[in-house]
Amino acid sequence: MAATFNWSIANTERYLDTGGVFVVHWRVTAEETVGTGDDAVTYTASAYGTCGFTPDPSADGFISYDSLTEEVVMGWVHAEVDQDATEAALTANIEAQKNPVSADGMPW
Repeated sequence: MAATFNWSIANTERYLDTGGVFVVHWRVTAEETVGTGDDAVTYTASAYGTCGFTPDPSADGFISYDSLTEEVVMGWVHAEVDQDATEAALTANIEAQKNPVSADGMPW
């Protein structure tokens, strides 16, 4: 089974006078379950980042904070963040968890 990805907006920062959003905090979580029933193991990996913007209230298409939706803000994030590369890195993290090449501990 392949990993599933959940992108979300964690927070926004805005100017109070214009309602223009200048920073968006985003998160993506990857999850993959291997096996079934009592033998199932779920692997997870996540990434967190920010995108900076320069809002211009006089520009066509400006959307004030009060009128934003998560869908609109997620569109801004996906325009700035390489979604494929981010998801590929999370998939590689899960693969490394499933097939470790190192371990820690003591032999006694």
